[in-house]
Amino acid sequence: MRISIIIPVLNEEDWILRVFPTLQPLRRKGHEVIVVDGGSRDRSFQSAIPFSDQVLEAPQGRSRQMNKGAKVSSGEILLFLHADTLLPRDADRLIFEGISETGRSWGYFRAKLSGSHPLLRIVEFLMNQRSRLTRIATGDQSIFIKRELFETIGGFPEIDLMEDIAICKLLKRYGPPLFISRPILTSSRRWEERGFIRTILLMWFLRLAFFLGGDPKRLVKIYYPTSLIQPRRVP
Repeated sequence: MRISIIIPVLNEEDWILRVFPTLQPLRRKGHEVIVVDGGSRDRSFQSAIPFSDQVLEAPQGRSRQMNKGAKVSSGEILLFLHADTLLPRDADRLIFEGISETGRSWGYFRAKLSGSHPLLRIVEFLMNQRSRLTRIATGDQSIFIKRELFETIGGFPEIDLMEDIAICKLLKRYGPPLFISRPILTSSRRWEERGFIRTILLMWFLRLAFFLGGDPKRLVKIYYPTSLIQPRRVP
């Protein structure tokens, strides 16, 4: 089987240069990397070209960007990766073996946050426990889906925020997820830049608001700084 690694980016030039070289062994094994830029103001688009099989543009929004990447991909398994997240070196083997042994059609990894602050250990523990109890993962956990199932559910609901929660709710109807205990390493910058308690409370509020029917178009303006809402590509 072949994996298509689909990465939505927006102003991620620094992370592309740090993370994307680690994906090259997977490309050499026959898997593909597809990057979808949502209108970056830095040189994310140009920086991704040497490390990717395809670099595309799409309207801003992870759901729209990931759906576009999925449309042009060729792998039997679609893996949706954040630009600031490191996969295990044997991620492909872990996915293939897990799917073969369990017969499951979608799943995600255990998340480990990159920082050393003790509160981050609590955050990642709660994140992983919540996902295992609810069978709903976040994008930080690198959701992977068999192509056939992805197409059956119609891809990501094209909403401005909480697309990871929305797609997991759809996927759960077709069976439980595969949980891979080997961790991925994802950046803790969100918590470090905004503050631990503030970020935790913000995420709880946004999830509750979404659960109660909050409009993702309004929620995204709370989550993202204004400077990211209307990006402009640099020449």
